[in-house]
Amino acid sequence: MRRVSRIAFASVATAALAVSVSACGGTSSDAAKSDDGKSKGVALAYDIGGEGDQSFNDAATAGMNKASKELKVGKKAVEPTDGESDADKIQRLTELAKQGYNPVIGVGFAYAPAVKEVAAKNPDVTFGIVDDATIDAKNVSDLVFNEEQSSYLAGVAAANATKSKTVGFVGGVDNTLIRKFEAGFVQGVQATDKSVKVKRQYLADKPEDGGFSSPDKGKEAASGQIEGGADVVYHAAGLSGQGVIEAAAAKKIWAIGVDSDQYKQSALAKYKKYILTSATKDVAGAVYNLVKAVQDGKAKGGIVRADLASGGVGLADSNPEFLKMKDLQADLKTAEQGITSGKIKVKTTL
Repeated sequence: MRRVSRIAFASVATAALAVSVSACGGTSSDAAKSDDGKSKGVALAYDIGGEGDQSFNDAATAGMNKASKELKVGKKAVEPTDGESDADKIQRLTELAKQGYNPVIGVGFAYAPAVKEVAAKNPDVTFGIVDDATIDAKNVSDLVFNEEQSSYLAGVAAANATKSKTVGFVGGVDNTLIRKFEAGFVQGVQATDKSVKVKRQYLADKPEDGGFSSPDKGKEAASGQIEGGADVVYHAAGLSGQGVIEAAAAKKIWAIGVDSDQYKQSALAKYKKYILTSATKDVAGAVYNLVKAVQDGKAKGGIVRADLASGGVGLADSNPEFLKMKDLQADLKTAEQGITSGKIKVKTTL
């Protein structure tokens, strides 16, 4: 049974033409020509951590690469810069739109002010933003996920796997989005076994303080929780989560990954034995489907929500040890049925 999902997706706004060249920040690009001679392409503006985070940004990259290959469109990805402002993001998105990329996708809620401003000035370009539902515009698709639902399942897994009756949660940045992960995880743990304690720590108050981009901070936080008795640690910390996984592997206890199936990430291969599962969300599917909608001329603006029922979020089962836990599998089945039926209402805040 493979719980890593494929999004069942409603799409987002406008037709497109695109040309490949440069933009502010580091880039990688590849242009493709259609039969009528016009270039088309998708552009990603990465969140903090950039490509190679083995998580959120890499999932978006996978969607871009799939679209480029299967839909024969060009592609371009732009890295963030340290300490950048909203003005830097506005400049980046503006340049991508002027160059002809369509859709232009901001990966992460931090792009919300920039996407809102640039989309208003470029009504013929479709914009996407991942993890934000605040932009109401005909040419903006808000690609959002019910992360609390997959985090609830991660909590069920943690409560089943712990022997010490103590588990941990490490959040990258203390904000509304990451508190959804925390709330779902804690609820899943407590619903499974009320005697299990949950240690919780955030790495930063603001994204620019390195909460999503500092494996050393993730390692330190997880190590502290492990010293305090935690034998399962779940992270929602982007690139910083690599440090969480490293700390768990060093002590031979379970880590639970996030966003992508981190058991299958090549950069984490030496730790995979200790990655029990990952709470996933199909960012790759969201990106791919937005590109296809633009290409087909069927894109529409508004919120595009992915949840457990649609397959947009889920729990990975790549680790064979995960599948051997029969009580866990039974509890997960019950939890999944409860969430999709509406019997279990997963909280977004504690």
